[in-house]
Amino acid sequence: MASTRMITLKSSDGEAFEVEEAVALQLGCIEHMIKADCADNSNIDLPSVTGRIFAKVIEYCKKHVDASRSGIEDLKQWDADFVKVDVPTLKDLVKAANALDIKNLLNLTCETVELMIRNKTPDQIRKIFLL
Repeated sequence: MASTRMITLKSSDGEAFEVEEAVALQLGCIEHMIKADCADNSNIDLPSVTGRIFAKVIEYCKKHVDASRSGIEDLKQWDADFVKVDVPTLKDLVKAANALDIKNLLNLTCETVELMIRNKTPDQIRKIFLL
């Protein structure tokens, strides 16, 4: 088996995450940097995402890479469980997915927000998001 290329990604609060290249390539912004040879693969800074949220983003990306490798796992239930988080975490995941250009995660988190506010009044929506 060929060795897996590892890439270190660093969150805005300095936490380092060493991930397989396949996982890093799930992040559109990193994919563009690597393909354009604009990044030092040993240490790529992600200034817009904290370590706490980035750990969740990596969990999501790893699960999706593993599922694509096996080709058989249904991710619908896993995804549904993944976004069962508190509102501040969900908001941070939306921001991270957008900043890191992770289209599937952005779609998932935005759909979750949409379900939370569906059929709600503006006052009810404010109460949800302004805690």
